[in-house]
Amino acid sequence: MFANPELRRVGISYAGFCSAEWAVWIAMLVYAYEQGGTTTAGIVAVVQLVPAALFAPFGSVLADRYRAGRVLLFSYVAQAAAMAVTGTLLLFDGPAYVAYATAAVAATAVTVTRPTMSALTPTLARRPEELTAVNVGSNWIESVCIFVAPAVAGLLLAVSSPGAVFAVMALAVAVGATLVLPVPGPLPAGHGEIREAAHTEVGRAIQAIRTESTARVLIVIACADLVVLGALDVLYPQLAIGTLGQSSSWAAYLNAAFGVGAIVAVFVTSGFVGKPRLLPSMLFGIALYGGAFLVLAAYQTLALAVVLLATAGLGRAMLDVGARTLLQRVAPPDMLARVFGLVEAISMAALAVGSLGVTLLVAVGGVPLALLGIGLLLPLAVLAGGRSLLDIDRHADVPVVEIGLLRSLPLFSPMAPHALESTAHALERMDVSAGSTVIREGEEGDRFYVIADGSVEVTHAGRPLATLARGDGFGEIALLRAAPRNATCTAVTDSTLYALQRDDFLAVVTGHPSSGAEAERLATTRQLEVDALDAPPAEGE
Repeated sequence: MFANPELRRVGISYAGFCSAEWAVWIAMLVYAYEQGGTTTAGIVAVVQLVPAALFAPFGSVLADRYRAGRVLLFSYVAQAAAMAVTGTLLLFDGPAYVAYATAAVAATAVTVTRPTMSALTPTLARRPEELTAVNVGSNWIESVCIFVAPAVAGLLLAVSSPGAVFAVMALAVAVGATLVLPVPGPLPAGHGEIREAAHTEVGRAIQAIRTESTARVLIVIACADLVVLGALDVLYPQLAIGTLGQSSSWAAYLNAAFGVGAIVAVFVTSGFVGKPRLLPSMLFGIALYGGAFLVLAAYQTLALAVVLLATAGLGRAMLDVGARTLLQRVAPPDMLARVFGLVEAISMAALAVGSLGVTLLVAVGGVPLALLGIGLLLPLAVLAGGRSLLDIDRHADVPVVEIGLLRSLPLFSPMAPHALESTAHALERMDVSAGSTVIREGEEGDRFYVIADGSVEVTHAGRPLATLARGDGFGEIALLRAAPRNATCTAVTDSTLYALQRDDFLAVVTGHPSSGAEAERLATTRQLEVDALDAPPAEGE
């Protein structure tokens, strides 16, 4: 992941985002708890989550309409500004209800980030296994943040106040915004076409989920996970202060213990890279996740709570990587942002349900009943999935990385989503070593090539013409003009290429006017470069 410069920027910025998300959330709930106890904390959680849930589906349309990198930048700027205002209000004893409102604005802006990341990273990945690596790496980053951010929040709460947490995290998100500035991402699929209204596009995504049972099951499990997390967020202060008799900073430390388990998951989820079947590992993670709370429901001591929360964090990390990667594989590629936006919206609602539900469970049966309830939720969601859950690995075959690569080329980016997907299915991957000749001058042309990773040198009559890199294509002239190859293309480094057979390539350029015009323009430009090399020197040269 970090070998890819663009993914490195996105990954580091994501670390700032995750740190802020976890730290300010626990800080606001501690502030609310100190204002009025568990009931106030639960209400404040809902106040932040409801606007976020309503906005998320419509905010996610942005990443399907515009360059995902620019949408990511916008979301970071909005978050940093809202957190800075909230921090100022808390530090200078501003009205609590205004601070709750500005914190809700920050929580709403947060909902844009993950759907946008889910749409952006497949376009930056260079091969399918790198997409899994990105999801694993993102989970590692989030795991570290789940540990570090609440721990830092705990220290800031111990020496200062919730306002200091908001101020520090606003700065972290602002740094992330500067990092993603040079990563605009490719144009969206079908960017030249007239767009439908936002609510219509959201409706299409809802319909796609309704008709795709595997995606629906994954979303149900993801939402059950978020119900558990929402319950935990409210339960941390109650468990730390009310049950275990510790100070308020221990609410953050228990959250950090959950993050320790997620860090341990680094050594487990690294094995997911390149793995075609992710369901068994995901189910094992669910067993660890739910089982830890069932044990904690029976025994509540400080040491055991720390260990079991770490175990739950490990299981949750395994679930998250598996579910996120599988959903990227089964969701319609042109609707990735919208699908994940719906997940984000439902997740916000799930967090709210968890926050309110755990409040009711604590009121009825205390902390043990609340822990029992959240421990049973995920196993019940798995049972509800039934046969559709068992079929997930078999259906997870959408070539999202290849589609993202095609979208980065002007030749393919204007194509409609269904045409992009069918073209991506027709691509053949080629791994070539440095020095290998991919195209030889004078031979008959049978393929068009796209560079996913590495670089290729183009020469004519032994003289250099150009050096091509990721996102460049070559080989179109011989296919369009039915002529022999007019140049030799040699891999400069070990490279990953995708090849498109002649008939498939011609079907693309003849079937879409914009693609055909771009292919002709590219071929003409490159032919002129070759002709310039062949031209005799001007008199006097």
